[in-house]
Amino acid sequence: MHIRITTDPMTMKDISDPETHPCVYEGDGNDGLEIYFETEQSRDQYMKWQQDIALDHHIALQGNDSDEYIAEG
Repeated sequence: MHIRITTDPMTMKDISDPETHPCVYEGDGNDGLEIYFETEQSRDQYMKWQQDIALDHHIALQGNDSDEYIAEG
């Protein structure tokens, strides 16, 4: 499924003519998210924010295979 977002996530302003505005595409071609921005500056802020999230919120999952572990849920 291809999803197009025409509300700038940084300014929360609606983009009425997306073809003339900067865009970021995240996905594999057929299935993806197309996000439009009001300005290049807004797009750059979003890209920096995405990069910061990736660096700051890295999660490492570790298993527990000890005899005392009881799976709940």
